[in-house]
This record gives sequence, structure tokens and C-alpha cells, in this order.
Amino acid sequence: MEAIILEYGWVLLVLIILEGLLAADNAVVMAVMVKHLPKEQQKKALFYGLMGAFVFRLAALFLITFLVNIWQVQALGAAYLLFISIKHLWDQRKHKEELADTHQIETKGSSFWVTVLKIELADIAFAIDSMLAAVAIAVTLPEVGNFDVGGINGGQFAVMFFGGVVGLIIMRFAAHKFVQLLAKYPSLETAAFLIVGWVGVKLLVLTLSHPGVGILDEHFPHSTVWKSIFWSVLIIIAVGAYFIGVLQNKKIEGSKM
Repeated sequence: MEAIILEYGWVLLVLIILEGLLAADNAVVMAVMVKHLPKEQQKKALFYGLMGAFVFRLAALFLITFLVNIWQVQALGAAYLLFISIKHLWDQRKHKEELADTHQIETKGSSFWVTVLKIELADIAFAIDSMLAAVAIAVTLPEVGNFDVGGINGGQFAVMFFGGVVGLIIMRFAAHKFVQLLAKYPSLETAAFLIVGWVGVKLLVLTLSHPGVGILDEHFPHSTVWKSIFWSVLIIIAVGAYFIGVLQNKKIEGSKM
């Protein structure tokens, strides 16, 4: 019994870290999406985004057996994350070219409710990725109890639930902090959408390795090789963006002196 408790405790700790990282990604995307709004509307949009994240993650938790078996759902999540990532990076590049040609600064963004809709769609995609990642870890645990929740053993479900709740708590505080960081380090905006695209690639790998698709080996997404590649690239993007932001700030401060 003690061995099972230790195993559950370790997996819960791993899930909390994993869900925390995914929640941070979700939070920085929300921060980027609302930054063009007035401050009061930013708070409201973030509130709706956080509520959506909670609802969609809870729904995904109960529908996890459906999400695991239907590869089309994973494909839609991957397609949306890749779309918003590529579109944002393209628009950003186009905007810079226009500024270089006209030497004018013009800020343009979606209306409040369109912004909220975009946030909710991103929340759905992140919820799918979050729960698929959680179930891949939780199902390695020995089953506890003789009941299931959403097609998952009760003990395994409880670990996924608590890991997800901690991730949401992290997101709750991280979203507002990232709004402030984006104002200080604009390079984080590019990094945020590079990360979004990379998470989209992760969902795409899950889709291609689904038994119903069979393009990649079904064990590949859970292999040490892929996990190492995924987290290494994620860390490189985040750390690289931070140091670029610091260097840019130093140049700006140096030019003012």
C-alpha cells in the first residue's frame, strides 16, 4: 500500500509540473490576445478566458476516453493552434514591413467579444492537449478502487483532476503577470506563438500516431526521444525570448542615455 501511495504521489507531482507548464503557455497566449484591449476590458477578457479554461479542462477530463479514441478531435486542436501561431507570426512580420515602408505606428486588434471567442477556442485546444498529456501519465498507475469516472479508473482520475486544478490555479495568477511581462519584454509575444505552434505540432504528432491514422508509431508520442525533443525546444524558445528581451531593453536604455 505504501508503494502505491508513493507512486501516486510521484505521478501527481509530475502532473502538477506538466499541467503548470501547459497552463503557463495557455496564460501567455491569453495575455497576448488581450493586450490590444483597454485595461478594464483586458481584465474582463482574461476572466472569461480563465472561466473557459476551467470549464473546457473539466469537460475534457470527463470526456477523455472520447478524446483519446477520436483522432479527428486531436487533429482539429492541432490545426487551430498551428493556424493561430502561423497567422500571428505572419501578421507580425507584415506589420513590421508596413512600418518600415510608412514609418507609422498603427495598432489594430479584434473587438472585445471576438477576442474572447479566440481565447475560448485556444482554451479548447489547450484543454485537449492538457488532458491527453495527463491521461498518458495517469494510466501508468496501478488501478485503485472498483469504479470508473469518464472511462478512467477512479484513482487515476483523481490524480488527473488534482493535477489539472493546480494547473488552473497557476494559470489564474500567471495570466495577469504575463500581461505585465509582455509590456516589458515584447519579444515574449513572438515566443508565445512559437510555443503555441510547437504545442500544435505535439497534437499533430499524437494525431499521426493514432491507430486510426497509423502514419507514426503509436508509442512514439510517449517515447523518451520525443518527450526530450519537445521539452528541449520549448525551453529553448522561452529562454531565448527572455534573453532577447533583456538585450533589447538594454539597447533601448543605452540609446536614452
